[in-house]
Amino acid sequence: MLKQKWVPLVLLVLLGLLQYRLWLGKNSIPDYVALKKDVQRQSLQNANLAQRNALLQADIDDLKIGLEAIEERARNELGLIKRGETFYRILPSEQQ
Repeated sequence: MLKQKWVPLVLLVLLGLLQYRLWLGKNSIPDYVALKKDVQRQSLQNANLAQRNALLQADIDDLKIGLEAIEERARNELGLIKRGETFYRILPSEQQ
């Protein structure tokens, strides 16, 4: 009779310990949810960086292939002009 009372009690204690580990222990459900959010955030960041890398690679390929891209960058970023060219800057009118 005494043995029959201990079995449910032992099973209940084991269930409580397993539930504790599941909800509050190391690698618990809240830890899993937090890691899942971190993975999603990192995946988005990786996608953005991959897109930036693709654009930079396209710029590199364009600079390797043609002189037009080099000339365009020199004009836009450095303000360079060719020999014999005259540079004109047109400023927007100031209407008040």
